[in-house]
Amino acid sequence: MSRLNVAELAPEVYKAFLQAEQAIRRGPLSATIRELVKIRASQMNGCLFCIDMHTHEALELGENLNRIIQLPAWRESRLYTEEERVALAYAEAATRGPEEVSDEIWTAVTEAFKPEEAAFLVAQVAQINMWNRVAGTMHTPPPNRD
Repeated sequence: MSRLNVAELAPEVYKAFLQAEQAIRRGPLSATIRELVKIRASQMNGCLFCIDMHTHEALELGENLNRIIQLPAWRESRLYTEEERVALAYAEAATRGPEEVSDEIWTAVTEAFKPEEAAFLVAQVAQINMWNRVAGTMHTPPPNRD
């Protein structure tokens, strides 16, 4: 059971969170990269609700189950494109903390993505970390999918 329902108790704030999410989805970043970084950051943050949600969303969008299974060890996997690897490296670094986004990681981002795409990657990683803090700290359970 969730500790409290942020959507009910802070509806204006929650609505703003959802509007930001919708704006990010309308941006130029591919749905595949959006879902991969959301799943990976959620795994790092231990947010069960978000791991469940974004894994299922990725599968519904046509993501390959093997890529999801191998995501925690993406560096060793051969299943990810160079662009996806750059996005995942950025997502992991930014999730650990701002000081972890080295010049090397940022240069890779600017080489792999157009400036607008890079901006949306930054926004997506920040947004999923925010959602992880809301759902994770409130112990929001995923839906029963039996």
